[in-house]
Amino acid sequence: MRRLFLALPFALLPLAVAQAHEDHDHDHDHAHGSLGAHEHGVARLNVALDGKSLELELESPAMNLVGFEHAASSDSDKAKVAAVRAQLEKPLALFTVDKAANCSEADRDLESPLFGDTPEAAKDHHDHSEIHAHYRFDCDKPEQLGKLDLSPLFKAFPATQKIQVQLIGPNGQQGIEATAANASIPL
Repeated sequence: MRRLFLALPFALLPLAVAQAHEDHDHDHDHAHGSLGAHEHGVARLNVALDGKSLELELESPAMNLVGFEHAASSDSDKAKVAAVRAQLEKPLALFTVDKAANCSEADRDLESPLFGDTPEAAKDHHDHSEIHAHYRFDCDKPEQLGKLDLSPLFKAFPATQKIQVQLIGPNGQQGIEATAANASIPL
């Protein structure tokens, strides 16, 4: 199923380039001219529904989730990183899908320099840490998936102000900007 996400950046390239240019015009401090501009308060979520498989790929500045981006050295920082990792390890508590679809977690992959499992080279030249979470769910009745609710994610991580969603599903491709007030994504 990884092939789905390999195709995603190419399918969304025009939208991403336009967004990167827009970010660059409005936020000179955080737009680096790359397709994945690091902006505090903003996360990115790729969603792909293919047959019975629902994949979610969340990319967020660490600041949005743990409140800092430096390596955790104090006990309180280490506890915060551990708590956030524990939250990210329970995706069905962060992303609400229609129960009638009967989805179960099939795969999970979490990466961040803060977790100690990603080389420091994963940081960009401005020393911003990112957290990447990739989830795959198997859904017995994918036709029952009407929406994806991101409300629990916004509640768990209030520093996340908006999520730029790229969705590929049975109804085609779409880009949506989700906020805490508008957190439901039609699938």
